[in-house]
Amino acid sequence: MTSRLKRTSSLLVTGFLALSTGIAAHAADNVRVRGKIESFKGSTLVVKTREGDTATIKLKQGWKPSSLAKSSVDAIKPGDFVGVTSIPTADGKNGAVEVLIFPAAMKGTGEGSYAWDLQPNSTMTNATVAKAVKSVNGHSLTLTYKGGEKVISIADSTPIVTTAPATEADLKPGATVFVPSQKAADGSLTSGRVVVGKNGVEPPM
Repeated sequence: MTSRLKRTSSLLVTGFLALSTGIAAHAADNVRVRGKIESFKGSTLVVKTREGDTATIKLKQGWKPSSLAKSSVDAIKPGDFVGVTSIPTADGKNGAVEVLIFPAAMKGTGEGSYAWDLQPNSTMTNATVAKAVKSVNGHSLTLTYKGGEKVISIADSTPIVTTAPATEADLKPGATVFVPSQKAADGSLTSGRVVVGKNGVEPPM
């Protein structure tokens, strides 16, 4: 591997470690901003959120942009570490809304299953794939994490992504972003990570 590729790999892992920290956070002062960029100048990012509000986010020193690339359910194998947003289905099971395949170096980061705000009643599960099964109705994953196990079905239409690089130049007005942020007592927002839509792949989480 060339030194340039090594640097790129290191930046991706470092960046998505920060993202996972945001994903795993439960505290009331941690918020997840989803929406489209209105402006980006210096260290200030302004986002029109999916709720219709405008969020102004101060990016911390050393912040990193990243993006995502399309993957497929066939790429998921036992031993992989994934982040899956799921919701209850009519049959009382769990159906995936989106799946993020983490780099091997991030295995165990943010491990667990907890409430998520992508959709009503959604849950985020960061866990190791114990079993991947294909059937006539699609696929299902058996996920294991400390203290628990969950079986989640995956429809063919479910977005499945993995990590990819990005630069500040990708933070253009109109681009879709996912920004795990921290909210101060005065209401101001800060973040060390921006996941931006690129090459037609928007952050599904």
